[in-house]
Amino acid sequence: MRKQSSPAPTPAPEPLPPTVLHLVQPVDGGVARVVTDLVRAQAAAGLRVLVGCPPGGRLTDDARAAGAEVLPWRAARSPGPGLPAEVLGAARLIRHVRPDLLHLHSAKAGLAGRIAVRGRVPTVFQPHAWSFDAVGGATAALAMRWERAGARWADRVLCVSESERRAGEAEGITARWSVIRNGVDLDHFRPAHHDPDRERAEARAALPLPASLTGDGPLAVCVGRLCPQKGQDVLLRAWRELLGNVPDARLALVGDGPDAERLRRTAPPAVHFAGAAADIRPWLRAADLVVLPSRWEGMALAPLEAMACGRPVLVSDVSGARESLPPGQGRLCLVPPEDPTALAKALGRLLTEPRLLTELGEQAQQHARTEFDVRRTTDAVTGLYHELLGRPRPLNQESVSR
Repeated sequence: MRKQSSPAPTPAPEPLPPTVLHLVQPVDGGVARVVTDLVRAQAAAGLRVLVGCPPGGRLTDDARAAGAEVLPWRAARSPGPGLPAEVLGAARLIRHVRPDLLHLHSAKAGLAGRIAVRGRVPTVFQPHAWSFDAVGGATAALAMRWERAGARWADRVLCVSESERRAGEAEGITARWSVIRNGVDLDHFRPAHHDPDRERAEARAALPLPASLTGDGPLAVCVGRLCPQKGQDVLLRAWRELLGNVPDARLALVGDGPDAERLRRTAPPAVHFAGAAADIRPWLRAADLVVLPSRWEGMALAPLEAMACGRPVLVSDVSGARESLPPGQGRLCLVPPEDPTALAKALGRLLTEPRLLTELGEQAQQHARTEFDVRRTTDAVTGLYHELLGRPRPLNQESVSR
């Protein structure tokens, strides 16, 4: 009698891809760009990616275009009496999504999300600069107390620079740390021409520059939200000092924000307020020098984007700044924060040396292309997710962890 063969075993079903919820506030500026880059890479890698954020700003449209499902979470940018409602809203959103992992971006989302979840869902908190740096007095002390307590509800506190991590440790925050530096899209941010002089001339001709900025003098560009953090008020005070020694120097402020009107009232001559720009590359390429005199950062994106476009940068010595610059440029391209006289002197040294600026720009471009590829950043973050979820880590993904 012929023996019947056993039926082939049913193959095990493929595991569902992890669901990641990014809870985000603010919805513009560098944080929004970082989240959009993460969403694009994670969606391409097969993760189910959702973004909870307030309506308005660029993030909703950009994240949706990058492959995320975007859900509304109503939250103000700053702490205030609306916090209980923001926590409840975050809790409802998280219950609805049922994420495998929660990634909280910046202080408000970090506050509301950690209180809502309290460690019940694997949680990554990414400060994007510490909350206590943005305030003073009793508010700063309260923010420090919260960050020390709230760290226990994060499976990982993800910093974008070693100096940001060290600043947290110095304030008594005990956390499970990871450091993954910011990166930029090197296919998007790159020189448009191999000749920097020709590129600058063509970029300036294409920009809507006023007559006061169309001369032959050096052009500095500052890209950033017009707010206390970015220090444009310090830059304008420095610019007044600079004009005594470099009278043909010109400055363009690219961005918008709550300080716009106040800055316009105090601006010296030859300063152009360009407003927000959907594409900042023409401004970077038009610049002889890109300057960002921030009061605090984690690791600012604008200097990385400028360097990737082949432009030298002058930045204040806050978290992430030294790690951003090419080796050896710190003595020329770093100034103390909130020191307009030091900033004016550094501007004067650089803007009167076009050959030096060209050399610094070439070094900056090579450094950015070697160290700040956004693909390395997004791969490392996805690798961190797999580590926290106990799943096999995909090949070619690396994380710098502590």
